[in-house]
Amino acid sequence: MNQLTPVALAACLAFHAPGALAQAAPAPAESGRTLPTVTVNASADASAEGLAPTYPGGQVARGGRAGILGTRDAMETPFSITSYTNELIQDRQARSVGEVLQSDPGVRIARGFGNYQEAFFIRGFILSSDDIAYNGLYSLLPRQYIATELFERVEVLRGASAFLTGATPGGGGLGGAINLLPKRAPNEPLNRVTFGLASGGHGTLSADVARRFGPDGATGIRVNAAVRSGGTAVDDEKAELGLASVGLDWRSRDVRLSADLGYQDNRLDRTRPSVSLGATATSVPSAPDASRNFAQPWTFSNERDVFGTLRGEWDISSALTGWAAYGHRSSEEANSLANISVDNSDTGAANYFRFDNDREDRIDTGEVGLRWKARTGGVGHEVVAAASAFRGRIDTAFTFGAFNTPTNLYDPILVPAPAIGPMPALARTGDTRMTSYALGDTLSMVDDRLLVTLGVRHQRLDAMSFGARYVDGRTSPAVGAVWRASQQLSFYANYIEGLTQGDTAPTTNPQTGARVVNGGQQFAPYVAKQKEIGVKYDAGSFGAAAALFSTTRPRAFLDANDVFVLGGEDRHDGAELSVYGEPTRGLRLLGGATWLQAKQRSTGSAATDGKRVIGVPKMQATVGAEWDVPAMHGVALDARLVHTGSSYADAANTLKVPGWTRLDLGARYLTEVAGRVVTLRARVDNVTDRNYWASSGGFPGAGYLVVGAPRTFSLSASVDF
Repeated sequence: MNQLTPVALAACLAFHAPGALAQAAPAPAESGRTLPTVTVNASADASAEGLAPTYPGGQVARGGRAGILGTRDAMETPFSITSYTNELIQDRQARSVGEVLQSDPGVRIARGFGNYQEAFFIRGFILSSDDIAYNGLYSLLPRQYIATELFERVEVLRGASAFLTGATPGGGGLGGAINLLPKRAPNEPLNRVTFGLASGGHGTLSADVARRFGPDGATGIRVNAAVRSGGTAVDDEKAELGLASVGLDWRSRDVRLSADLGYQDNRLDRTRPSVSLGATATSVPSAPDASRNFAQPWTFSNERDVFGTLRGEWDISSALTGWAAYGHRSSEEANSLANISVDNSDTGAANYFRFDNDREDRIDTGEVGLRWKARTGGVGHEVVAAASAFRGRIDTAFTFGAFNTPTNLYDPILVPAPAIGPMPALARTGDTRMTSYALGDTLSMVDDRLLVTLGVRHQRLDAMSFGARYVDGRTSPAVGAVWRASQQLSFYANYIEGLTQGDTAPTTNPQTGARVVNGGQQFAPYVAKQKEIGVKYDAGSFGAAAALFSTTRPRAFLDANDVFVLGGEDRHDGAELSVYGEPTRGLRLLGGATWLQAKQRSTGSAATDGKRVIGVPKMQATVGAEWDVPAMHGVALDARLVHTGSSYADAANTLKVPGWTRLDLGARYLTEVAGRVVTLRARVDNVTDRNYWASSGGFPGAGYLVVGAPRTFSLSASVDF
């Protein structure tokens, strides 16, 4: 527990901070002189606009960050954006980004390749947690697991976004982007302590303290600290986490500054691994008991991260604003893994090998830009120009052994840790440098009812992976239009491209464990092309949106000779429907559905041509409702139904993964005890304790499976004082 000492220290400082920060602002030094009034609007990204206002119902915001275009109202944006609030995060007792996005009908949670990091299917394309943005900058947060105490909002930008956000450093993001906003001090003092207990004896203690001080409360500080420890709903699985973060902001009439510093230490013991299907597996095996643990007792995954950002914005004139941002992350990982491969689909007979690795990441990234507002005749302009740079270095060491050690999916064979070779010294295995330059203009016409966005971004990618290096550049255009038919109704359309690093060939075949002939080879950048049309409706307290889209991207796969090759394209045609808000007082809705036809095209093989993309269902839906009980003041009940249709675990579509539906229930009670505001929350996820495969895939050409979590009980109590 020595690693948690910084967390305990930060928590101590947090509890002592209120007295120090509650001092009254000093009087003006000169008699009769008055200070200019400053309207405080705490902003995560140091912008004049601040956070998008919360929509009625409190679960989502009215808009979100559209990349370099800044924070935009959803009704005036030719893209699909949903911003989930901290209120929703708390009320669903979400502990990670993935648990927040269980409420999103267009996102499904998967897992990284050979590790435990969260990954996300957005419009059927994978985005790994490496490629999540923090306050607009990529790869600054812990790559394996991001605890919710670290952020205020989760913003999901659906669709390709090369012009808006730039290429992701990890090669994902063709179907959408995720941006997390840090917490800022609100106008009112905040002192909150939360205690939690979940299945398996997993306990949580967190503190959230904030103050504004100085003239007109222009300076803010917010401190968060948390400790989690104990088992989980899965037998003999344990997780331990400690974190601390500090967010600072200052603003004058023309200048806004913010800074964030964070620390997270996440430790997993005997976490249940992913399941691959070997060459002799003829079908997808039935999902094992959701609470059964087939992980080896000696496996673990530890990650420690320190990260921070600086951001500033300056109103050079009434029409011209400049901004700059910088971020850094340093990470250390150590893992001992034993992912299993099933050989017999009926009996669950399987094998594994031991794989240990160490890893260090060093990330530096930044952005500068200018935003200019003007009118030429009857046309308004909001011109934005930006430049960004990214450098990511990865040092790794690994060793493996105990190949073809027998076990069983349903009746695991547990053994002491097999002998393995010594861990070599860390060596540079990845070095990514990216620069980009973007220019855009949003034109407003016809009394600002027609908004047209034109933009272009040129990007240069210089990437080395396991000794293979490429340097390439691409120019990515974008055009979007919004027609405000009325205050309640908007129609929009866009054409935008996505750009990512090409895939890196895996070193082993996830199905057979065989070595890949060109393992580690880095492919040239992929260009995705997206066309989308949609409609958005806002009734004031209830909103809805619908969209049709089509996106194509190059594809890569492992051929029969264990060579990772490019071939054809994946085409994702889909439709989305979402609803949100409070249609009637005391009833809040959040959810929708996504229909997808994700197919492989022109693959050169009759076995795969026209078949569905690994891991992508035809239909998925999430329906959530929350109801304030009229006869019980302060009591609210919520229910969430999550449905995911069937998918495939192989490119030839011979291994079908059954669909699943899960029910989650929760209750909340807000009251006052001894003058303190107390919020009690109770939750049961997977109420029926269904056994199911939660996801298939998460890496190109790999259809590994992840068992869904068992029925999980969670209780928490938050005290504001």
